[in-house]
Amino acid sequence: MLGLIVRLLPFWIREPLLIVVGSVFGVRIMYLAFHDGEWVPAAIGAAFLLFTAVRVHTVIQALRARRHPAPAAAADGTAPGTGGGSQPQPQVPAQQRPAPAVQEKEPNAWGQAAAAIAVFAALAAALWLGPKFMPSEAHGTPQAASCPTGDDEPLPSAYTKTARAVTGDELCQALNRTDLPRLLGTPAETATGASASSNTAPLTDGKVARPEAEVEFDTYTVNVSATYNDLSIAQYVKLMEFGEETDVKKIEVLGRSAVLSSAHTMQFEIDLGGGGSGGPVEQGPLARTLAVALDGKDRGGYYEITVWSTTGAFPDDAALLDITEKILPAIPERTV
Repeated sequence: MLGLIVRLLPFWIREPLLIVVGSVFGVRIMYLAFHDGEWVPAAIGAAFLLFTAVRVHTVIQALRARRHPAPAAAADGTAPGTGGGSQPQPQVPAQQRPAPAVQEKEPNAWGQAAAAIAVFAALAAALWLGPKFMPSEAHGTPQAASCPTGDDEPLPSAYTKTARAVTGDELCQALNRTDLPRLLGTPAETATGASASSNTAPLTDGKVARPEAEVEFDTYTVNVSATYNDLSIAQYVKLMEFGEETDVKKIEVLGRSAVLSSAHTMQFEIDLGGGGSGGPVEQGPLARTLAVALDGKDRGGYYEITVWSTTGAFPDDAALLDITEKILPAIPERTV
């Protein structure tokens, strides 16, 4: 449909329009191709620019022909430069003389200008409004990762024995907020991955429910977990004295006991080549964790919200507090 409309446009509107569109698309595609190091888009951009060069050549030829028209025939019917006076021409009867040609009406310049403006306005409106009515993948905007659904997976028996235990899917729904990038201080980023699990705490013989969820961004990774044991925050702080946690700071969040601490994550390499099991477990980047009691009386159990990045940096404690104050009220309490 668009091609038919373009073909119906007058020459002096169609060609400049094709030149503008071809040059803009060609330069843009070439820039993206060199920026990403991709050769296929570079070839497409080169094709756009070649097409534009052909249209420019066509317009130049048309301008030259318009400025220097071909010599017109003489009034007596002889070609210019021929000795028309020395050769008698047969007389044409008056009644057979051809009628004078009707002068072709020049196109209306104002009409062409109005048509050009209308076409450009339509294209601008399509480019402006198109992203609002098209899926985000269609115009290059990545869609945020969504939480997985594990409705068909049976929960461990520890969840049925713990009345208020939530699942990993419910934690993921509470964590994967649209304003999470802004709370992290990276508002332009979009979640690249989201995962959840409803497992049990290690070394508890499957008797302690410990669901967790994780959302990944280009800069940061955020993890939230809930441990339904009898360990209070006060006891948790005492255990930190024997661990490697640093920057321990006791605070209160939403009327509950809480503690901030820092510890290194663990990283390991998995060998998929079949030559071995992978590299040894190594110390990963530093992470910042905020542990909050499950209730205001600190009767046991806690949430943990942890943030880290591959560079070892993490947002300040104020950002971690803001995230926690948004996430905890959104976590439902499941009853059996």
